[in-house]
Amino acid sequence: MRACRRHGRVARIRRAHRRRVAAEDRLRHFAARNGVALSILRVPGIYAPTRLPLERLRHGTPALAPDDDVYTNHIHADDLARAVVAALFHGRPNRAYNVSDDSEMKMGAWFDLVADAFHLPRPPRIAWDAAERAIAPALLSFMRESRRLVNDRLKRELRLSLAHPTPHAMLAQAAPRALTRQLALPIG
Repeated sequence: MRACRRHGRVARIRRAHRRRVAAEDRLRHFAARNGVALSILRVPGIYAPTRLPLERLRHGTPALAPDDDVYTNHIHADDLARAVVAALFHGRPNRAYNVSDDSEMKMGAWFDLVADAFHLPRPPRIAWDAAERAIAPALLSFMRESRRLVNDRLKRELRLSLAHPTPHAMLAQAAPRALTRQLALPIG
């Protein structure tokens, strides 16, 4: 049963990937037909002091067990803004750039890192089968599509030096302050 569910998850990932590639291809064709310089920025999870999963952690929303956990990619909001400007000035026509920081962590490790920084309980870990019943569909969809991104082209071609290469320093700086305003993120 587990292999069958995993196969279904892989098929959904492939369909989502094909849709994104098709959308990028349509944009590239439009740009070529109309003489438009196009840079595609592939943006993963955006973090900043006001964009952290604190409510999700307070709510106790589970994370995937280590065997089922997926890699997640992040970018600090300031680095994302800098990448947009860099793409305007240095982006090569019809190129796609993975706009992510240098951290390589699984989603559970991300939640643990934030929980530890803010002295919150770490989320409980559950298997994928249980996650399908306990986690909101929007968040579960995000978990299905997670993968590891490489940001070498972002740094090399856009000449971007990340101000926040990992979330650790930002969390250490933000955690001591009382963060009262957070943007709404899916928690269920």
